[in-house]
Amino acid sequence: MKKRILITGGAGFLGSQLCEKLLNEDHEVICLDNYFTGQKENITHLLKNPYFEIIRHDVTMPFFIEVDEIYNLACPASPIHYQYNPIKTIKTSVMGAINMLGLAKRIKAKILQASTSEVYGDPDVHPQTESYWGNVNPIGERSCYDEGKRCAESLFVNYHKQNDVRIKIIRIFNTYGPKMHPNDGRVVSNFIMQALQNKDITIFGKGTQTRSFCYVDDLLDGLVRMMGTDDRVIGPINMGNPFEFSMNELANLVIKLTDSKSKLVFLPLPSDDPLQRKPDISKAKEILNWEPKIELEEGLKETIKYFKKFVI
Repeated sequence: MKKRILITGGAGFLGSQLCEKLLNEDHEVICLDNYFTGQKENITHLLKNPYFEIIRHDVTMPFFIEVDEIYNLACPASPIHYQYNPIKTIKTSVMGAINMLGLAKRIKAKILQASTSEVYGDPDVHPQTESYWGNVNPIGERSCYDEGKRCAESLFVNYHKQNDVRIKIIRIFNTYGPKMHPNDGRVVSNFIMQALQNKDITIFGKGTQTRSFCYVDDLLDGLVRMMGTDDRVIGPINMGNPFEFSMNELANLVIKLTDSKSKLVFLPLPSDDPLQRKPDISKAKEILNWEPKIELEEGLKETIKYFKKFVI
């Protein structure tokens, strides 16, 4: 059945590829974006599809439309972008959630919140399960994003309890792939861009801190599966790759795959930067029959191919 689907942040890294996936699955897609970090070139190739529509709009302002499903992806997700205007980041997470939940309530749409592993902060528990409450500094440099997303989850749960809004919450762990912004400051894009230009690869701390990297195609499959569950499944559900890599391992793999002459350079660790990040995806496996299939080396090759066009 053809559904009418709204994607906030639809011109971003994840949103634009979700637009494409849902159009390929024969749905009608409305992309909402204010282009703070989203890019028009991510979605212009979709304009020839008669079932695709772009609307320039900021989710901090109310929005009215008739749709069957809403994917709420709007929010800068890299530290450089979300710390550039921290008040805007909080407003996007909190007021954006209020506006989209209000819309879902009025039109009885199903709504999915793209939350984040950042709700766990610098975790004391490893790997992180959905029952872990987190270790977040509420006034730290990252708090505009961490606490904004935590508040959004609270809003989702309370709209569900109080107003029977049909909600889904997923917590996204580090995701990478084509259409990442080349200057977004995230570790995968940083390392690839530096390696392609044979510049020093900058690693914060000793490079022993770990992350788990999920390729974008795997994550999009998880999002759609979560939206397709019945109304009893609300989450939160972790989505990410449970295989853990240190920053040093990632940097050396990128150097190998790009055949780069780059050297590793170590800088002081930023405040509140988590030392470990790894999802427990037992719930995703059990409830959604989902787990990542694309290994890091394979995903990095595709991502490097995309980034080569930015290097002169």
